[in-house]
Amino acid sequence: MEINPETVPHQDVYKLLIGTVVPRPIAWVSTLNRDGQRNLAPFSFFNVVCSQPPTLVFCPLIRVTDGNEKDTLRNIRETGEFVINVVTEANLGLANISSTEFPAEVDEFVAANATAVSSVVVKPPRVGESPVAFECKLNQIVTISDQPGGGSLVIGTIVHIYVSDEILRPSYKIDPDALRAVGRMAGAYYARITDNFQLERPTSQIKPKVDINS
Repeated sequence: MEINPETVPHQDVYKLLIGTVVPRPIAWVSTLNRDGQRNLAPFSFFNVVCSQPPTLVFCPLIRVTDGNEKDTLRNIRETGEFVINVVTEANLGLANISSTEFPAEVDEFVAANATAVSSVVVKPPRVGESPVAFECKLNQIVTISDQPGGGSLVIGTIVHIYVSDEILRPSYKIDPDALRAVGRMAGAYYARITDNFQLERPTSQIKPKVDINS
């Protein structure tokens, strides 16, 4: 089948996207609004941008329910800070509860019975049940569309990282079997990151840059 996305309802395009761009890592994002009200929500449109400076991006969509932007996005616009917590097999149940479309005044930390732990640099707390938390300052928000089904790229610069000693190995490497992260599939499906294999990438064919000042 050949598909022209301009002739297909965006809801159906969405199903094609989330069914084929898999598995997707999950950013469990904690924020505060300008009055200090806590918010916690998972987002599976999420990835790394670069390591210098260390930068992450996640993409909150406009809610189809009421056509409004999500509380997470509004809070980040107001405060410029957020924390991205990693979702694992152990905390997935809590993250799933926090995905509920609650009214803005609901504290998802309380609703999901998740532990709020003070961050080191930013004001929003991290999730105590998550073995990794990236404290971020807002770099920029790129709005693609403000219509239902549309969304924005929230680009954040990492200013502090929490990593549990239980998953950290020498040379700052993460043990995937200890982390047990989960990935998002389509619908109610998730993926366990347990069937791992290694494949060495080919040797670079580009000559290293020579530092003339060395």
